Amino acid sequence: MAVSNSLTPSKGQARLGFTAYLTQDAVNRQIAKVVGGKNSERFVSSIISAVQTNPALQECTNQSILSAALQGEALKLPPSPQLGYFFMIPFNNKKKGCKEAQFQLSAKGYKQLAMRSGQYLDLDVIYIHEGEYLGRDKFTGKQKFEFIEDDDERESRPIIGYLAYFEMLNGFRKQLFWTKSKMEHHADKYSQAYSLEADKKLKAGKIPQNELWKYSSYWYTSFDEMAEKTMIRQLLSKWGVLSIEMAQAYESDLAVINEDGTKDYVENETDVIDVTEVASEVVQEPEQLEGQTSIEKDFPQYMPTEQPMDAQAALFGK
Repeated sequence: MAVSNSLTPSKGQARLGFTAYLTQDAVNRQIAKVVGGKNSERFVSSIISAVQTNPALQECTNQSILSAALQGEALKLPPSPQLGYFFMIPFNNKKKGCKEAQFQLSAKGYKQLAMRSGQYLDLDVIYIHEGEYLGRDKFTGKQKFEFIEDDDERESRPIIGYLAYFEMLNGFRKQLFWTKSKMEHHADKYSQAYSLEADKKLKAGKIPQNELWKYSSYWYTSFDEMAEKTMIRQLLSKWGVLSIEMAQAYESDLAVINEDGTKDYVENETDVIDVTEVASEVVQEPEQLEGQTSIEKDFPQYMPTEQPMDAQAALFGK
């Protein structure tokens, strides 16, 4: 059963503090459905800590914060910002006239879900520094790289691109390379919280001190980390074998999750994946990918279970 709309304050009614909101019986039952009674106290403590350490998050609706945290819990990812598996990002919803918390999976969260699926031997993103990109092979069109062996020298050079790659247990490999310029334009196009022109002014020191708070988006403060997450998201959505759990995470990423389970997408980087379609066409038939044998046949012990779907159903009372 979803949290009742009666828990949402009407116009003219004072907004209930988040800690007090969590003590309501209907909210407690909702949490217990997803988290389990014995883990409820841990979950509540973690989510309160996350809200207390982020003043901007305190301005978001209680329901959107809880829904984002429960989405992470349904994926068995703790809401602690220190662990960094996912983040609850404040978003100013001008249509609703309020601030809401957006569920945003991190690169670490995507890696965790991929490892948990038991289908990937390796998954990572390498920062490409100046002098390491050698262009494309004239016969295959694939990018070529030569990495600088001296770590100190390598780290002293600017990052000019990002290389994401994965290798599956059956030997299938894929990689994806974007230049930093392409990533900047991607963020400028799809993120409402980022502007390439503003970023240039920020780096040039042309933003007044009293306006710096406007540039708290992770795209400004942690660009490379956001780029890493974007690369993994792009790579897996195009060529990865997604477990049901991973498909659900992909579908929920970058969304504000409503009380009824529907999602409002703040940043539409790619088309939303249909979880049912992915489960039937990708997970059960991975041999459709070029160069792959059937994971279900060769590695039956690694096939995902239906458990995440049950957690999702409990989250929205379906």
